[in-house]
Amino acid sequence: MDMGSIAVYSDGKLVPPKPGQNADPKPVAGRQGTQITVEDLFYNVPSRRRAFRSPSEEYSKILDVVGRYAVHCGGVSFSCKKHGDTDMGVSTTASSPITDRIRRVHGSAVANELLEFKVSDKSLGFTAKGMLSNANYHVKKTTLLLFINHRSVESSSIKRGIEATYSAFLPKGGHPFAYLSLEIEPHRVDVNVHPTKREVNFLHEDEIVQKICETIQEKLAAVDTSRSYTLTQTLLPGAKAVATSSGKDDDTTTGSGRMKDGTPAISARTKKPYEYNMVRVDNRDRKITTMLQPNTDSPDGGKTNEDQSKEYGYDNNSQWTLINYTTVRKLRADVRESAHKGLCEMFQNHTFIGVVDEHRRLAAVQHGVKLYLVDYAAVCFEMFYQIGLSDFANFGHIRLNPSIPLREILEIAIEEETSRTSETQNGTGTVFDWEAALQTIEKLLIDKRQMLKEYFAMEITESGELTSIPLLLKGYMPSLGKLPSFILRLGPNVDWNSELECFDTLLREIALFYVPEILPPGPESPPAATQAAAATGDENSNPNDDGGWGDAAVAARRDELKRSVEAVLFPAVKKRLIAPKTLLRGVTEVANLKGLYRIFERSC
Repeated sequence: MDMGSIAVYSDGKLVPPKPGQNADPKPVAGRQGTQITVEDLFYNVPSRRRAFRSPSEEYSKILDVVGRYAVHCGGVSFSCKKHGDTDMGVSTTASSPITDRIRRVHGSAVANELLEFKVSDKSLGFTAKGMLSNANYHVKKTTLLLFINHRSVESSSIKRGIEATYSAFLPKGGHPFAYLSLEIEPHRVDVNVHPTKREVNFLHEDEIVQKICETIQEKLAAVDTSRSYTLTQTLLPGAKAVATSSGKDDDTTTGSGRMKDGTPAISARTKKPYEYNMVRVDNRDRKITTMLQPNTDSPDGGKTNEDQSKEYGYDNNSQWTLINYTTVRKLRADVRESAHKGLCEMFQNHTFIGVVDEHRRLAAVQHGVKLYLVDYAAVCFEMFYQIGLSDFANFGHIRLNPSIPLREILEIAIEEETSRTSETQNGTGTVFDWEAALQTIEKLLIDKRQMLKEYFAMEITESGELTSIPLLLKGYMPSLGKLPSFILRLGPNVDWNSELECFDTLLREIALFYVPEILPPGPESPPAATQAAAATGDENSNPNDDGGWGDAAVAARRDELKRSVEAVLFPAVKKRLIAPKTLLRGVTEVANLKGLYRIFERSC
C-alpha cells in the first residue's frame, strides 16, 4: 500500500505534495514548524502492508485518532481530509473552546448536553477533568475519550465504572459520552502492560476510579431535575412511530419522526433471539440484598464483623510507599503468567447468585447462560494473596485494643492443636515439646518485628505484645478466631532464610488467615466432607466445632458471612482477582441453558 507523501506541520495541517513532486522538507513561508516527509510507507515490510484493510476503514481509524487529539489538545488546530475529497473529515481551530471542538468532531447532539467536571486528590496523586453528557443524552454504545498524562489510552475499569454510574440515570440500553483527562504522577503509572501501549495500569486504581465515579454521580444528580422526557405510545406491530427519544443519537431519522428523505419512520422489526441465548439477569443490576444492613446484635455474646470493627480500630490513612523490590516483581510476574483467560473472563463478568453452603464454603455464580458452583474459600485465598502482592508494604492496620501478648495467643493455638492431635494419635505415645516450640516462635516473631511492621503492618512490641494486624480489604474483618492458628503457623510455615520465599510464604499465611472460616452445617444442610479446606490449607479445621458459640450466635454469624461474601468479597473478586489455572478445580459448571434446551429438543 503506497501511502504517497504527507507533509505534517506543527499546527496540525496535512498538505499532500503535488503529483510527481516530492514534499519539500524545508519550512513553508507563513507556517510554524517543520515539514516531515512520509513516502512509500512500509515498503520493506510487505506483511505489514498486507495487513491494511480497505481505504475507507483505515481512514475511519485515522479520523478516530485525529478526532480524539483534536478534542484533547487545546490551542492546536487539526485538519484531516481524505485525498481527493473536498470536505474535511475533521477540522478544528486553535482558539475554539472544548465544547466547540466536541461539536465539530462528535456533533451538536452531544455538545448541547455536556457537563464539566474536575476532581483531584493529593494523597492518591491524581487530577482529573473532562466533559460528560447529562441524562438527556444517550446512545447505544459508550463513547469514552480517555487521556492519561496526555496520551490516548484505554481502561476497562474506568469504562465499567462510568457505565455503572450512568446506569442509574439512563434508560436501559443507553450509554453516555465522556471525555476524561487524567494526570497521574509518572512513577505511579505502568505503561508496559500492552504491546501497543493502548492500556496502562496505575496505583490506587480502585480508589481513583471510585473518586471519579462519585464526582460524576454528584454532577448528574445535581442536574437531574433538568431531564426531558418524550411522550410515547405503545403501537401495534408494524405501526408507524409517533415520537423519538429526545436524547437518542440516530443518523437515519430526524427529530420529527421522519426519515432524512422525508418518508415516515417505520418501527424496525428486530429478529427475536432464541430463548436459550438470552441471559437471565443483567450483570449490571445490583441485588437488593446488598443494600440491606444486617442486625449487628449477636446473641450469646457472639461478635459479628461489624461488632469487631468497632472494638478494633481501622487505620488505612497511611501514605503510599512505592516498592520496587526484584523479589516482589518476580512474584507479581508469576501471578500474571499463571492466569487462565477463561476463568479471568468469568470472574470479571460474573453475576453473584448466592452462598450455597457455608460448611463447604460454596457459592453459585452465573456467567452468560451458564451456572457455576464456586469454592469461594479457594477464590478468596488467591485474591487475598494477590492483594498482598499489589499492596505490599502499604497495608492498613487493624488496631488491637488492648494489645494481646504473643504467649497467650500461642498458648491458645497450642491447646487447640494438642486437642486435635490427641484425637488422631490414638495412644501412639508420641510426645512433642510444645513449650520449646512456643518459646522459639515467640522469640522469632519478636526478632523479626521490624520487618513485620514495615512490610506487613504487624506491630509487635519488644515485650512480645501484638498491637496490630494487617488490613487487606476495606469493609471486611477476618475471623479473629483464626488468629491463634495464624500466629502459630508463622513459625514453621514461613521460610525466614530467603527473601523471595519469606515474602511468598508469609503472604500466603496472611491470605489463609483472611479466608472466611468454616461454619457448622445448618439444620437443613446434610452432612458432607469439607473439600474446600484442602484447597486452602485448612485441613486441621474441625467443621463441627462451633467455637463455643450457641446456635443463635452461629446463625447470626452465618447471616453476616453471607452478606460479606456477597457485598464485599465477590465485588472485590471482580476487580482484583487474576484467576490462575489452579482455580479450575474450584469451579464446577452445574447448569448450561443452551445444553438444557438441546436435551429438551432431543427428547421431544
